[in-house]
Amino acid sequence: MAAVTLLIYHCFIFSWYVFLTYLLFTVTSKEPPVGVFLYGGQWKYLTVLNVVLQTIFYAVCFVSDLLMPVKGIRLAKCIIFCRDLFFSVLAFPASTFVFLSFWALYSYDRELVYPEGLDLIIPPWLNHAVHTAVFPLAVLEILNSPHRYPEKKNGLTFLGICSVTYLSWIMWIYFVDGKWVYPFLGLLSPLGFVVFLLGSQALAALIYITGDTLNYVIWGGEEERKKNI
Repeated sequence: MAAVTLLIYHCFIFSWYVFLTYLLFTVTSKEPPVGVFLYGGQWKYLTVLNVVLQTIFYAVCFVSDLLMPVKGIRLAKCIIFCRDLFFSVLAFPASTFVFLSFWALYSYDRELVYPEGLDLIIPPWLNHAVHTAVFPLAVLEILNSPHRYPEKKNGLTFLGICSVTYLSWIMWIYFVDGKWVYPFLGLLSPLGFVVFLLGSQALAALIYITGDTLNYVIWGGEEERKKNI
């Protein structure tokens, strides 16, 4: 994609995520819907965290596009490095994980992950904007521009740390408030809970490897050329 076109695209997507972030943090109702509690606020939901992550990522993309013509400058190189690391370890895995896990659970029993009462305060289009559209936008980012992935060992380690941090946050909320952010967690046996944790980590790792592979298949030649410059 041409540099100017890419700049405009990233500016548009950044604005879109700013809009979504604003809507998610200004949703109000007189009483919390059944299955929803106040402790932890919006920050306990991976969906909301992902939208915030995407907003930050596309802001970094927009800045890196502006600095691309002067990428010999150390600041530009640093921002481009942060952009690629952010995308590979957080932006792509988080969007894909949210999309796959949400709709899998929703299709089985929506009350386990998205109580029906939320329909009263979150319109269907917003639900799809934060749970569906995030995935094709993440894939489109790979198609639009190359991203230099870190060494697989380092990338998976960083991703694992982020995953464990979020899962620890979910467990902390349960220990403090006595409620699970996602109701289905309360239905799991101790063994089932361990299997869920391991399965989530495995899925996140698989998503990371898929993104890395897709990025290489599309941009591998160009990335090698850049490394030799």
